[in-house]
Amino acid sequence: MKKLILSSILLLALSLSFTSCRDVKEKAEGATDAVENAADAATDAAGDAVDSAKEAAGDAVDSAKEAAGNAVEGAKEAAGDAVEGAKDMAKDAVEEGAKKVEGTVKDLKN
Repeated sequence: MKKLILSSILLLALSLSFTSCRDVKEKAEGATDAVENAADAATDAAGDAVDSAKEAAGDAVDSAKEAAGNAVEGAKEAAGDAVEGAKDMAKDAVEEGAKKVEGTVKDLKN
């Protein structure tokens, strides 16, 4: 009778340990799936971040190009204004010099 009870207890313990191993295996597979899903999500997020960075860099380049174009246009206008100013100053200087020469010539004639 003792052997029968001990054998029953031993069989019960073995059956529980097999069930327990099965549960552990299922939980491990569930954890593996969760890790794979998290890795996929992280990969997708990284791809989205790269795409966003590319788009932002493209926008920054476009803005820099536009600003450079505006600066060139501004420089052209400023140079044109400077040339016009120099022409006006030279014209005024020539006219003033001509008036002085004319005044000197009149003085010499008298």
